[in-house]
Amino acid sequence: MKAPLAAILTATLMLATACGAGGAPAGPRAVTVSNCGVDVTFGATPRRVVLLKSAAVPYLHELGVMDRVTARAGVYPAEYYDPATLAELDRIPLLTDEMDTSGHLRISKETVIAQQPDLVLGEVENLSRDALAAVGIPLLEEPAMCPGSTAVPTFDDVYRQLETYGRVFGRPAEARAATEALRERMNEIQTAVGTPSGRTAAVLYPTAGGGVTYAYGSTSMAHPQVTAAGFSNVFGDSTERVFEITLEELLGRNPDVIILLHSDGDPDAVRRALTDLPGSAELTAVRNGDVMTQLFNFTEPPSPLSVDGLERIVARFGAGA
Repeated sequence: MKAPLAAILTATLMLATACGAGGAPAGPRAVTVSNCGVDVTFGATPRRVVLLKSAAVPYLHELGVMDRVTARAGVYPAEYYDPATLAELDRIPLLTDEMDTSGHLRISKETVIAQQPDLVLGEVENLSRDALAAVGIPLLEEPAMCPGSTAVPTFDDVYRQLETYGRVFGRPAEARAATEALRERMNEIQTAVGTPSGRTAAVLYPTAGGGVTYAYGSTSMAHPQVTAAGFSNVFGDSTERVFEITLEELLGRNPDVIILLHSDGDPDAVRRALTDLPGSAELTAVRNGDVMTQLFNFTEPPSPLSVDGLERIVARFGAGA
C-alpha cells in the first residue's frame, strides 16, 4: 500500500503546484470587476488581448502578462518603455496606427473581432463597450478615462488598478510586489522633494501648429503629479479634467513652470505652439526657460508611467525648489 499512497501524494502535490504556477489557478474562474460603472465578469483568465490604447502596457508588463496580448492598435512611443517592454511590444502585431484629425484611433469593429479577443483594453470613439459586448467581447478602460468621470485622482489609483489587473489576469502576487516597488519609489521622491516650495505650475496640452490650448484641472492626474513635485496647480480650482484656455487667462495666472503634454511628434513643435503665441514671452515660465515637454502617458491616465513622469518633473525643476 505504501507505493500507491506515495504515488497519490506525489500526484496531489504536482497538481497543487500546477494550480499555483504563475499565481493563477488552473481552469475556469469567475472574476468580476467594476469598470466605468459596469460590472465586467471573466469566466476564465484572458488569453487573447487586443490593445487599443497604450495606457495599459506598463501594468501588463509589471504583471508579466504581455504575452497574452495578441494584437495592438494605436501609437506606442518608444520613450515610454524600457528595452524589455519594447521587445514585448515588437512581438505583437500592429493592426493600425491611423489616427483622425483629433488624435483618435481609427479602427473598424470587424478588424478587432477578427482577432477573436477575450478582452479589449481601451475604448475608442467608433468602437464602444456596448458594440463589443453585443458580440460577447469584454472591454476595460482606464478608470480616469471613463466617460463623465469626476473622481479626483491620486497615486493610489495606480495601486488599485494594479490590483484590478492582478485579479483579471490571475496575478495577485505580482500585483502586490509591483505596488510595493512603486510605493518605495514614491517615498523616495517625496523625501527628495521635501517641503513644498510654494511655486506654481500649469500643465497644458497645446495644439501644435496653432489652435486651441488646453489646461488640466483638479480631476486630472496632472494635479496630484505637480503637487507631489512640490508645486501648486494654478488651474487646481477647476473641477474639470481638461478644458480650453486663452493666453490671457494663462497670463493672469502666470505659473512659475509650465509642463506641455503631447501624444507624439516633435517636442520642439509642441513648445513652439506656446512660445509662438503673441504675448507668451511675458509668461514667467517662458521668460525663465522653465518650460518642459512630456509625453501624455507620463502624466495621464494614472499608471506606473505617472511615477516615471513625476521623477522627470522633479529632475527637471529641482524638486520644486
